[in-house]
Parts: sequence; structure tokens; C-alpha cells
Amino acid sequence: MRRGASGKVGIDCPIDLFAPTEREIEQITVSINQAQSPAAKALLASELRCTVGKLLSCTAYDVDNSNCRLCQEVSRLRDRTAVLVERAAGLVR
Repeated sequence: MRRGASGKVGIDCPIDLFAPTEREIEQITVSINQAQSPAAKALLASELRCTVGKLLSCTAYDVDNSNCRLCQEVSRLRDRTAVLVERAAGLVR
């Protein structure tokens, strides 16, 4: 883990997959929060799950690397959150 210029602690990915994917995830999350309709939120949540899937399916995952373990755990939580957004949108339809 590393501390960035903003003071936030980040994940030091050994194959540099986390940082660009994290930026995509942050953009999609902002879009979900700004979306007005449940259908739009569900569509974006599906996109989020695909993006998070890049991290969850990382072939360089190393169980002995704390950065890898943290990346996987954060990614699983984001995937679960996206599933909840999809389900909640389905309830409104």
C-alpha cells in the first residue's frame, strides 16, 4: 500500500491494473449517484460489475501480497453493492 499526494492510502498493484480500473470505477460510481431513474442506475451498476470483474479475474493475483488481497476484498464489496443497486432498481419497475 502507498500513500498518494492526496494523503489517501492506495493499492500498489504489481501489474498496474488497479489504478486505471479504479478511475473507471470512480467515474461509474459518480454516474450511478447522479442517475435519476432506476433503469439508468441499473444499467450503470451492470457496467460497474463488468469493470470490477477486471480486478476480480486478475490472473496475477498473489495471495501472499497484501495489496492483491485488499484489491480483491474491495472489488468483492463493490460487486455486491452493484448487485444491490440492480436489485433495488428491479423493485421499482
